[in-house]
Amino acid sequence: MSEHSRFEKLVSDAKKNITEISPQDAASKSRRSEAVIIDVRDKDEWDEEHIPDAIHLSRGTIELEIEEKVSDPNAVIICHCGGGGRSALAAESLQKMGFKNVRSMAGGFKAWKAAGLPMTN
Repeated sequence: MSEHSRFEKLVSDAKKNITEISPQDAASKSRRSEAVIIDVRDKDEWDEEHIPDAIHLSRGTIELEIEEKVSDPNAVIICHCGGGGRSALAAESLQKMGFKNVRSMAGGFKAWKAAGLPMTN
């Protein structure tokens, strides 16, 4: 089994334990201040372009830093990455930490861009 397929299996297992949300639903929840969007991509990806009002917490530090940014365990948190893999893992991890309303954005930032939703840099 290659390293890449091991990652894909990890993501596929995580997706069984989390709820995904479409970019359109994520955008409307963010606009209505019903959710916090967390970008778990690396800093260079964030610096290139990102979702307005998103919070950047890279995949490597999200567990360490999440409580500084989101203290309410009932807050709706929508994680996203480039394509949906890293955010599924992050969402699963936040659920294990006791956050009750975590979502992973299906298709990640690529899907957000493809849907023509707003971006900033």
